[in-house]
Amino acid sequence: MQTTPSIDTPQAAGLKAKEDTLLTPRFYTTDFAAMDRIDVSSLRADWDAMLAEYEGDNNHDHFQRTPEFAAEVAERFSQVTPELRQEFLDFLVSSLTSEFSGCILYNEIQKNVKNPDIKALMRFMTRDESRHAGFINQSLKDFGLGIDLGDLKRTKAYTYFKPKYIFYATYLSEKIGYARYITIYRQLEREPDKRFHPIFRWFERWCNDEFRHGESFALIMRAQPHLLRGANLLWIRFFLVAVYATMYVRDHTRPQLKAAMGLDPTAYDYEVFRITNAITQQVFPISLDIDHPVLRACMSRLFEIQTRIDAAKARGGAVGKLRQVGLALAGLATFARLYCLPVRRHALPAQVRMAPAW
Repeated sequence: MQTTPSIDTPQAAGLKAKEDTLLTPRFYTTDFAAMDRIDVSSLRADWDAMLAEYEGDNNHDHFQRTPEFAAEVAERFSQVTPELRQEFLDFLVSSLTSEFSGCILYNEIQKNVKNPDIKALMRFMTRDESRHAGFINQSLKDFGLGIDLGDLKRTKAYTYFKPKYIFYATYLSEKIGYARYITIYRQLEREPDKRFHPIFRWFERWCNDEFRHGESFALIMRAQPHLLRGANLLWIRFFLVAVYATMYVRDHTRPQLKAAMGLDPTAYDYEVFRITNAITQQVFPISLDIDHPVLRACMSRLFEIQTRIDAAKARGGAVGKLRQVGLALAGLATFARLYCLPVRRHALPAQVRMAPAW
C-alpha cells in the first residue's frame, strides 16, 4: 500500500531516499579507532589474494550504458502499468540508497584509519559502491528523477553501529544482495521476455561485486573468532532474523514487481534465503531454519502487520495513531517469536572463501 507520494519528481525521489523506517536502508557510522585495530594476519594469504582481485578490478568496464540502453527503456518500459512503474522506481531508489550507504560508510572508514589492510579494502569497496549507486542514478535520470547524492549524504540521518554490528549486518547485506540479484538474473535468463528494463542485464557481474564484499567481511570475522561464539551468537541470530524479515516484508509490498518478472514473492524470498543460508555457513556457526512452519507463519504475520500499519497511517488521526502503536507491539512480539525459534548449528569450514557459484 502506498503511504508516501508517488515517485514522480526529483523531490519525491529524494524524500523517499531520506525516509528512516524499519524497511528503508540506513546510513551508518562506526568506531574508527576500533576498525583501525583489526588484525587479519592469521588469514594473510587469503587476504592478500582478495586484495589482488580488487586491484585487478574485473568490473572496471562493466558499469557503462550501451547505446541500446535508452532505446530499450523507451520501447519496453513504456508498456508497464502505473503500479509496476511505481514499484520499480521504489526499487531503484531503495537500491541506490543501499549502495550509497555502503559507499559513504566505506569511504569514511578508509579516511579515518591508518591500518593499511583496512584502508586498502575500504578504498576498493568505496569504488565499487560508487559505481553501483551512480549506475542506478543514471536509470533514475532517464525518468527525470535523479537524486542529488551530495544532498542525501548531508541530510539523511546516520545510525551508529559498533564495528561488530557493522560486520554482521554488512556481511549479510552484501551476501543477501548477491542472492537477490543472481536469482532475478537467472529468472530473466530463462524468460527474457519478462526483462522489462535493461538494468537487469547488468545484474550477474554486478552481484559478483556484492559477493566479494561479503567475502571481505567473512575474512575479517574469521580473523577475530571471538565474534563468532559465546554471547555474540545472540547478535548473529538477531541480524539474521532482522535482515530476512525486512527483506520478506519489503518484497511483499511490491507484488507487481515480482509478478512482472514471473516470480512469486514468497517463493523468491525463500530461494534467496536458501542461497544466503548456504553462503553464510562460511562464517556463521548458526543459520535460520527457513522451513520451520512457525518461521514461515511469522514472516507472513509481519507482512500482514505492516499492511495494517500502512492502512492506519493512511487513516491518520488519534485512532490511526493508536492502531499503529498496537500493531507495532504485535510486530515486536512476532519478531521475538521468530528470534526464539531453534536455529541450525554447524561447524565452520577450514577454507573461508567461496566462489559465486549460483
